[in-house]
Amino acid sequence: MNNTQLDVSLIISTYNWPQALRLCLMSVKALKKLPDEVIIADDGSTDDTRLLIEEFAKNFPVPLIHVWQPDEGFQLARIRNKGIAAASGRYIIQVDGDLILHPYFVADHIRFRQPDTFVTGSRVIIDKPTSERLIGDRRININLLSSGIKNRSNGLRSKLLSNYLAERYRQNDPYFMRGCNMAFWRSDLVKVNGYNEAFTGWGREDNEIAIRLINTGLKKRVIKFAAVVFHLYHPQKSRSDLDRNDDILQETITQNKKSCELGLNQYTAL
Repeated sequence: MNNTQLDVSLIISTYNWPQALRLCLMSVKALKKLPDEVIIADDGSTDDTRLLIEEFAKNFPVPLIHVWQPDEGFQLARIRNKGIAAASGRYIIQVDGDLILHPYFVADHIRFRQPDTFVTGSRVIIDKPTSERLIGDRRININLLSSGIKNRSNGLRSKLLSNYLAERYRQNDPYFMRGCNMAFWRSDLVKVNGYNEAFTGWGREDNEIAIRLINTGLKKRVIKFAAVVFHLYHPQKSRSDLDRNDDILQETITQNKKSCELGLNQYTAL
């Protein structure tokens, strides 16, 4: 983190899918309200991704920062911590690089934020043929009424409904968390030492950080019917580490943990 405090940092995690990242960055450029900076948290992609980011950085409307680590398998918790450490915003919005963001995505998150809370959102699933067509055509024209999308209701934007559901929807379910669409105050991430890098392989790192944030007294807010994202189809990632990751999550729950040992403080003086 540099010494200049910005308002909003958007962190986009990615791994070796520059075709999807291109659409994600196109959607960022089309936002009605831009973040103050964009951090690409890259979990070991090859040069194709670096070259894409360099291409976009030439005329990107805000600073576009590439944070890369060597490919040592699925290390999402680690690269998110490195992205957070590099970010200068007091508010962190976190997405994955296989998403197309609704034009009001960041504006909705800014409207929704409150002290002593963190936010998780929903996603609209794009089917395989439509995803392939969008990627092939390099287009981001997808919306609530488009063909080829699933769970269509997640594409609805309603200020009234989103405000009503914020602290009512699935509040007691620790497993309801979408790491692809979350937002936090940076100071709260510092308090819990960021993501727990004991998590390797797919799954549960987002649930676990949410539990620790709740254990410190924060409230989870669900941003339903706002901050809409459209998720490009890809084959399901390996779940081979899920049982071990579930054990780490359960330990955090049963021991009421608020921080983690292997976390954000490795990369910043905090």
